[in-house]
Amino acid sequence: MSKQLILALSKGRILEETLPLLADAGITPVEDLGKSRKLLFDTNLPDVKLVIIRATDVPTYVQLGAADVGIAGKDVLLEHGAEGLYEPLDLDIARCKLMTAGVTGQLPAEARRRVATKFVNVARRYYAEQGIQAEVIKLYGAMELAPLMNLADEIVDIVDTGNTLRANGMEPRELIAHISTRLVVNKAAMTMKHDRIKPLLARLESAVKKRQTQPIE
Repeated sequence: MSKQLILALSKGRILEETLPLLADAGITPVEDLGKSRKLLFDTNLPDVKLVIIRATDVPTYVQLGAADVGIAGKDVLLEHGAEGLYEPLDLDIARCKLMTAGVTGQLPAEARRRVATKFVNVARRYYAEQGIQAEVIKLYGAMELAPLMNLADEIVDIVDTGNTLRANGMEPRELIAHISTRLVVNKAAMTMKHDRIKPLLARLESAVKKRQTQPIE
């Protein structure tokens, strides 16, 4: 097993919030990620490399050992499953909620619903726990269209401000989970590279705590 640590980062909004946190922990890429088509980057630490991938792929890379450590949203981890992963740290960034939502003022049927979502596994578990028979339809985007076009009764999606829902005549309903960005570690790497991963965790934990104690401007 290589002594080098591979850290898998999620593209998009999470990456924008992760890089300053990594910098606070003393980890910076040696080049501007936004100006490069590369996917694998060196950092100021000779034994740490960054790989930039789709958020939904981060758990797979870490689970199968292609990356030792990963940063991904709790929504992705809930959908993917956490087998083979440790989740030692909540990074407290990219906070939002995973919720059900539907057309404003339009009550759904109690016993059976059609639900549109990209979080198929989460939705199936949630509705089963509520005793509701759900036909889950997988979509990859523009969830708000599904109820408006009579494709679904409800959606399960990430809600931040709720502005997109309101703009489309919809409202959030039931909270499924509070979401934030988590650090995950491959279980084998945690054992084999413990002497390298432990300091990395300590750096990140210290950076998170420092941010949490800073006054809000």
